Amino acid sequence: METLIQQIINGLVLGSMYALVALGYTMVYGIINLINFAHGEILMVGAMVSWTVVTLLADSGIPGWLLMLIGLAAAIVICATLNYAVEKIAYRPLRNAPRLAPLITAMGMSLLLQVLAMIIWKPNPKPFPLLLPTTPFDLGGPVITVTQCLILGLTVCILAGLMYLVNFTKLGRAMRATAENPRVAGLMGVKPDFIISTTFVIGAALAAVAGLMWAANYGTVQHTMGFMPGLKAFTAAVLGGIGNLAGAVVGGVLLGLIEAIGAGYLGDLTGGVLGSHYADIFAFVALILVLTLRPSGLLGERVADRA
Repeated sequence: METLIQQIINGLVLGSMYALVALGYTMVYGIINLINFAHGEILMVGAMVSWTVVTLLADSGIPGWLLMLIGLAAAIVICATLNYAVEKIAYRPLRNAPRLAPLITAMGMSLLLQVLAMIIWKPNPKPFPLLLPTTPFDLGGPVITVTQCLILGLTVCILAGLMYLVNFTKLGRAMRATAENPRVAGLMGVKPDFIISTTFVIGAALAAVAGLMWAANYGTVQHTMGFMPGLKAFTAAVLGGIGNLAGAVVGGVLLGLIEAIGAGYLGDLTGGVLGSHYADIFAFVALILVLTLRPSGLLGERVADRA
C-alpha cells in the first residue's frame, strides 16, 4: 500500500508538469487550431536559461528560493520572447496556408531549437543545483519533497488563474472572440494578431515554469530534455480534450498517474519481462482506448466552429 501511495504522489507531480505544458498546447490550438510541436523545446530553453542564471549566481550567497525566483523570471522573459518570435516568423506567414505547412514548420522549428541549444549549452547533461530543502515530508511511509509540493501548488494556482483570465477578463473575451472568428473579432475592435501573440507568450511562460520545475525535480538539464515532455503534454491535451483548459490538466494528471503506477507495477504484471522503462506503454495504450471510445477526449474538445 505504501508503494501505491508513493507512486500516486509521484504521478500527481509528473502529471502536474505535463499539465503545465499541455495548457500551452491547448491555448494555442483553441485560438488558431495549430499544434505547436516546438513547445517542448520552449520548456527545454526555460530549463537551460534557469540553469545558466542559477549557476552564475551560485556563489553570490543568495538564498536558494530567491535564486529559483530569479532563474524563473529570466526563463519566462527569454521563453516568452522566443515564442513570440517563433509565432511571428514561422507561423504567422502560414496562417492561411494548408494545415500541413505549419505542422511541418513546427517540427522543423523544434529541431532547430534543439540544435541551437546544443551549440549554446553543449550536448552533455548538466546537474541542476539543489535550491530548496531536500529533507522530504514523511507521510507515514510515503514521502514528498518541498519541490514536489511547489509543483502541485503552482499547477493548481496557474489553472485557477488561467480559468479566470479566459472567462472573466477583457483579454479572455478577446481570446474567445478570436477563436470564434478572427475576422469578425477584428471588425469589433479586437486585434487578432496581438491576441494570438499574447497566447503564445502565455504558453511560453507556462513552459518556462514547467522547465524549471522539471529541472529542479529531476536534477539535470540537457538540450534534448524537452522532446519527451512535449510529446507527453500533447498526448495529455488530446486525452483531456484539446482546446479545453481543465481537460489539459485532467489529461496531464491522469497521464502522470498511469505512467507512475505503471512504472511501479509493470515488472510484477509482466513477470519481469518489462521493466519500469516501458511505462510509456500504459500511457499510450490509455490514449488509444480513450480516443477510440471518446474521440473528443475525456472532457470534450473546445474549438469554435468558424463561419
